Amino acid sequence: MKLLSVNLGRRSPVPYTDHPEGVTGIDKRPTDAAVRISAPGPKGVGASGVAGDEVCELRHHGGNDQAVYAMAREDLDDWERELGRTLRNGVFGENLTTSGVDVSGALIGERWRIGSSVVLEVTSGRIPCRTFQGHLGEQRWVKRFTEKGAPGAYLRVIEPGEVRVGDAVEILHRPDHDVTVALQFRAVTTRRDLLPRLLAAGEALHPESLAAARKYVEQHGS
Repeated sequence: MKLLSVNLGRRSPVPYTDHPEGVTGIDKRPTDAAVRISAPGPKGVGASGVAGDEVCELRHHGGNDQAVYAMAREDLDDWERELGRTLRNGVFGENLTTSGVDVSGALIGERWRIGSSVVLEVTSGRIPCRTFQGHLGEQRWVKRFTEKGAPGAYLRVIEPGEVRVGDAVEILHRPDHDVTVALQFRAVTTRRDLLPRLLAAGEALHPESLAAARKYVEQHGS
């Protein structure tokens, strides 16, 4: 398991974003340089946890629980076959493109060591948006991405440090539950009845998903 690519986004004007200034950092490009990863601060204030990566829409992106976004190269390859086009590393807006890691099958709370020092913890899947659809230029992209159910993973920073292309990825810890990124994604998008199952992941779960699961149980029971 290794890091194929570290990808950074620059603020760019586009016609397909709801950002008040009409800008986005979704178009991330690979870098060969060593890149520092650290906790950026609370959502709404903190941006990307990846140095040099710009996050423009702080209402929905960035912050400690979405500090880093990872996508499996295997999932990009699957989309290449389905879409009939080349998809470079970073094109989904991911900071880290991995090889040999089952990113969407990772457990919430699973911890990865990347390189010699960085430790990240899986929190949730990525929810597709209008900006993502505009960036890819694919019809019905939000619906298609959601139906596929392989969203990649957001991660929080447990131990900061530097990463670079070629670094090994090691799974340090797998929690004793069955709540995967794919399950969390399905529960918060198309299968609300699955929300009670997310509670098994506890505080490792993204706070917004945890709150949604607790609210569902209060209203509908477990």
